[in-house]
Order: sequence, then C-alpha cells, then structure tokens
Amino acid sequence: MPDDLRSWRREFPILASTTYLISNSLGAMPRGTAERMAEYAHVWGTRGVRAWEEGWWEMPVHVGDMVAPIIGAPAGSITMHQNVTIAEAIVRSCFRPTGKRNRVVCETENFPSVMYLYGAQPDLELVTVPSERLADAIDERTLLVPMSHVLFKSARIQNVPAVVERAHAVGAHVVLDCFHSAGVLPFSVTELDVDFAVGGCLKWLCGGPGNGWLYVRPDHADLEPAFTGWQAHAAPFDFAPPPITRVKGPMRWLNGTPQIPALYAATEGLRIVRAIGVEAIRRHNAALTQRLFEAAHAQGWPSITPANPDERGGTVCVNPPDAAEIAQDLLARNILIDYRPDAGIRIAPHFYTTADECDAVMSEIAAIVHGRPRLRVTRA
Repeated sequence: MPDDLRSWRREFPILASTTYLISNSLGAMPRGTAERMAEYAHVWGTRGVRAWEEGWWEMPVHVGDMVAPIIGAPAGSITMHQNVTIAEAIVRSCFRPTGKRNRVVCETENFPSVMYLYGAQPDLELVTVPSERLADAIDERTLLVPMSHVLFKSARIQNVPAVVERAHAVGAHVVLDCFHSAGVLPFSVTELDVDFAVGGCLKWLCGGPGNGWLYVRPDHADLEPAFTGWQAHAAPFDFAPPPITRVKGPMRWLNGTPQIPALYAATEGLRIVRAIGVEAIRRHNAALTQRLFEAAHAQGWPSITPANPDERGGTVCVNPPDAAEIAQDLLARNILIDYRPDAGIRIAPHFYTTADECDAVMSEIAAIVHGRPRLRVTRA
C-alpha cells in the first residue's frame, strides 16, 4: 500500500476494529465527520433560525459543488437530494410523453429502486433488456434512458458512450447512475455528454446516507421539473400561491426543505476523496481487485465480475459454495462484506484497504469452505 494512502487509514476509526471491505455499500466514516456533525449541532444550538440565512439555505448547491470536480462537472450543475430515487423522479418530472415517444429503456441489471420508479408511471412504458443490448433497444419511441455506469451486482463498467450516442441520435435523454463509479472510477460527465447524472455520497465518497445528488447538463438547466417545492421559488419567503415562479440557477432543481444534517456529514468524505484524487484511488483499487479476482480464480470460485480489469468497477464478487452462510460468518468475525443473490460475496476495497486485508478475507473464505461440514443437505 503506498505510504501516501496508508496515512489516511488513521482518519477512519472503524479500521481499527474491522476489516472493512464494504465501501460499495457504505463507505467508512471519516473521523472528521463527527466534528462536522458537532458543528451542525453547535450552529443549530447557537444560531437557531438565523442559520438558514447564514448558509443552510444554499448548502444543497455548495455541497454539490464539492461533488462536481470528482465527476468532471462544472460548478453550479449539481444539487443535493435525499437519494437517487428522488433525483430520478425530479428528472422524470421534466418530461411528458408526446405521440409514440413514451418509453423508458434501461438494463435489466439496473438497481431495482430506479426500475420501481419508472415502472409505476402510468403514462410511461418501462422496457428492460440485458445490458449488452441496451443501445440496440433505444429507438424513436424512447424518452428516457436511466442506465447504470457500473452495474451494482457484477461491477461491470457499461459502454456509456455507445448508449449516449444512440440515445441522442433518436432524441432520447440519458440519466447516468454513478452511485457505483463516483469516487472510485475516474470519469467526466461533461466528456460523456450525458444529459443528467445521479449518484450519492453513501458509498465510495464516504459521506453517509441522505446525500443523493443530481447533475444537470448546463444546456438543460432551464427545464422545469414538476417535482418541485418552495426552495425552487424565486422568492420562497413570499409564500406566494401557485403557480411557482422559478428561480434561475441550480436551486430550481430543489424542492422541499433540505436535509441539513446529512449535508454536514457529506463534506469530510468529499474533502478526502478530492485530496487523494480519483486517479490514485483507481490505481490502488484496481491492483487490489485484481489480487482478489486472481485469488478467487485460483480457488475455482465463480465470479460474475468481469475478468478484464478495464471492464471492472471497484468490486469483486466471489461465489463459493454456501456463499450466503459464509458471508454471515465473515460478518461475525468483523470482516465486513455483503452478499447479493446471484452474485455471491461482494468485496469492495477502497483507498484505505491494504493488500494484507484482501489476502486475509480470501484466506478466511477458503478456510471456511474447506474446514467445515456442508450446510446444504443433499437428498437422493
């Protein structure tokens, strides 16, 4: 592990008591986050309602500006929201089906919450296809393409440029879900030319829950979301009746009162990721995921994670016999991973992970596989 990355380990208290390999689900909390939360309590306790005009009101944009350089977005193009589902709903509310253009096309491997949202829209038809067929399924009937940058189960990196090119050729809009790429995979939403992008600070950005975000390409900045609220009003404290007079700028993409405590919690992880740089994080993660993948292959355990490191995100899935039960054993031993059906055990090293920790989890899995009776009963 490079010394410049090793020095960051002391900033994450949980590393002293666990082997933390679950950053694709919840990034470890930085030590400084407790100070940020104390700052929130102090501001609330001493400034009271005055805090709104002393910074709270603009926090969804200011924290969004901390996300922007991590994903190659310009300042003022990202706003913070409670979660990705809400961010997707805001985008969806900008568009109405016209004529035959009433389809939402996405991959079957997309995160279920996103598909639940679009599948519940009475005026839209949700079409799902295997990820390798996504670009081919987009046609003149397609309105929106909500796609994952990195698939959450397999960690496969998708061919975003091909999908964007096809979607734009037929007049459709792409909403790129970057939850499993932002903070571990270098990319630029500007260069990818996506119309919108969503993600969150929960995972690789070490910012905790309640910190979804929405990127809007600057030429779409004047769209009018129907999912709106008083923060998007040009004069919110006039408390005027509808229709809404929308503010210019990124705050038009907001709605109700923002999640201030979560925004305080997000800032320390974002600061650290920006200080290290996503390129350095990617180099370290790629070396560790290759180490994990080779160890799984040597044991003969199947994996749905791509063998080609250029197609692999930050996670390696390994699926030994009785993987669900093994995952519970690992958790009981303070080795933090997770299990997903059809994927097996997901192992996600981050910049604070050492090679020794990766070797240890694979050795532990092997010891469990080879050293205990089978958990499944075989019947004739």
